[in-house]
Amino acid sequence: MEFNKCSRCGNFFVSNDEVCPKCKTKDTLEYETFKNYVEKNGINTDLNALSNETGISTKNLNRFLNYTDYNGSISESQNIKL
Repeated sequence: MEFNKCSRCGNFFVSNDEVCPKCKTKDTLEYETFKNYVEKNGINTDLNALSNETGISTKNLNRFLNYTDYNGSISESQNIKL
């Protein structure tokens, strides 16, 4: 286990996760929302529009896009504009 800073709220915690236990539930819910949106619509829009459509902050969208699930599966034809 490591001493980490939560990527959502900035609090420090001890774990191997990216988010603290307080933020874990909301982070999981937003990630599922993101995955469902991408499966239905793809990512053919800019990051701000994606944020408006999903209700997820651009900061967290960037984090989700870097997860291994999506890192290799987002094709260049989807052209997300950061």
